[in-house]
Amino acid sequence: DNKHTVITGVCIMESNKPQLVKMFSVKTEVWFKKLSAAQINYYIDHYKPFDKAGSYAIQEWIGYIGISKIEGCYYNVMGLPVSALIQELKLELPETIVGSYYHA
Repeated sequence: DNKHTVITGVCIMESNKPQLVKMFSVKTEVWFKKLSAAQINYYIDHYKPFDKAGSYAIQEWIGYIGISKIEGCYYNVMGLPVSALIQELKLELPETIVGSYYHA
């Protein structure tokens, strides 16, 4: 299996203030199985990987058949570490709708 690391950076700013509230990154390790040339060509022909960061989308066919393991956040691999973002919003902006909703 081949392993790679997906790192997504997130910057939180308040829209009414031109200052940074919080900046963080999330790391996820992804292992791919060995793929045949036929599988790779099928993916290229049917899923247009060239418009994707990292040239694949974990939620598509290649993720179903090609990924053997992940360590970390699945949504980070999709492009936004949602759970980490919500945690940061709770801590940094508790007075917002998202912050107050998830404090319960």
